[in-house]
Amino acid sequence: MSHDQLPGWRTVTIENLGQIVTGRTPPSSKPEMFGSEHPFITPSDMSFGLRRVTTERSISPIGSLALGRIKLPPKSVAFVCIGATIGKICLTSTDSFTNQQINSIVVDCERHSPEFVYYLMLSIADKVKALAGGAATPIVNKSSFCRISVSIPPIDIQSRIAFILSAYDDLIENNSRRIEILEEMARRLYEEWFVRFRFPGHEGEEFKESELGLIPDGWDVVPLGEVYRTGSGGTPSRKNPSFFGSDYRWVKTKELQDCPVFDTEERISEEGLQKSSAKLFPRNSVLIAMYGATIGRLGVLQEESATNQACCAVLPNSHGCGWGYAYLSLFSRRQALIDLRAGAAQQNISQDVIKKFKILRASDELHEQFEMAVTPFLKLCFILYRKNTNLRAQRDLLLPELISGKIGVSDIPMPT
Repeated sequence: MSHDQLPGWRTVTIENLGQIVTGRTPPSSKPEMFGSEHPFITPSDMSFGLRRVTTERSISPIGSLALGRIKLPPKSVAFVCIGATIGKICLTSTDSFTNQQINSIVVDCERHSPEFVYYLMLSIADKVKALAGGAATPIVNKSSFCRISVSIPPIDIQSRIAFILSAYDDLIENNSRRIEILEEMARRLYEEWFVRFRFPGHEGEEFKESELGLIPDGWDVVPLGEVYRTGSGGTPSRKNPSFFGSDYRWVKTKELQDCPVFDTEERISEEGLQKSSAKLFPRNSVLIAMYGATIGRLGVLQEESATNQACCAVLPNSHGCGWGYAYLSLFSRRQALIDLRAGAAQQNISQDVIKKFKILRASDELHEQFEMAVTPFLKLCFILYRKNTNLRAQRDLLLPELISGKIGVSDIPMPT
């Protein structure tokens, strides 16, 4: 049964869902237009499959007055229409502004559910992306965006569909807030012990000069390679399809996003592993991207996996220093490591640079105490990351079935 055959469903264009607004970036000559009044949303602030957005910048009251014509009210649906990330979507939670890469739907709330429109747009993201033209920069222009046809049910069915799908995103967002808190606690603990030197028993500690500044007596500044083993991977030949299969997870640098790595986009076969420079690294190996757009980004393997040659794996080598200290040290001092990069066309940090990178080394006992204190925070974070991965997968399975009307929702009770 087609949409139009479903009772009450009708085909409309996106412009029938509400007012379509294209954002604008304030001119650099007017820095006073930025401040802390309203979020300023750009594609880099948004994430695929995440409803919530956190912005790096905000618009000031002066900017708000100047850009008032394109201010978005809460529950507007922002959709990236220009660039490599066409299809990113978010639902605004407060008055907001966007840049010119984003077309937003200010939903007509009398006729449509904003949450439903968000999920509707999420379901057709690939369809919109397929319309992109432009040789250098892909773009879906405003008029093409407005004319895209969509099928919608009556508003009561819209609300029921949105209610079901929102339950998943509510859980995801709640878990994400808990992750942020736990990650902040882990970083603060690292800073207390290894930056401010307020570690257990620090009272009365004397300090000495080092190349990293004053450090406690008895501590050393050592190359990372003296404390951790390192290794990198490889890419099996694409010319041989049998090198790729389902045997081993295979991590690429774009999958390193400062979070745990549970699964990978591609896998390689036993033959691909044996006939390439790829190698397997154990669970809890800390990975760091050595070049490309994600240079310096980290990941922690949650399953035994192989990597490509752009990933460096860091593994415990000496007593005391574990994966938690490696992860937080590299995270805390990321910029110092990136500053050692070389290369004109594609800047990179080599495995040799990482091995020579200087880190603090305290006593085995103190490092063991730190691992015992910090890894519970990180492990709980990783559990929540996995829960979110599962919730997103369940939501994404339901999404097309609900949006298409294949799963009926008329009998779903709504909260009063």
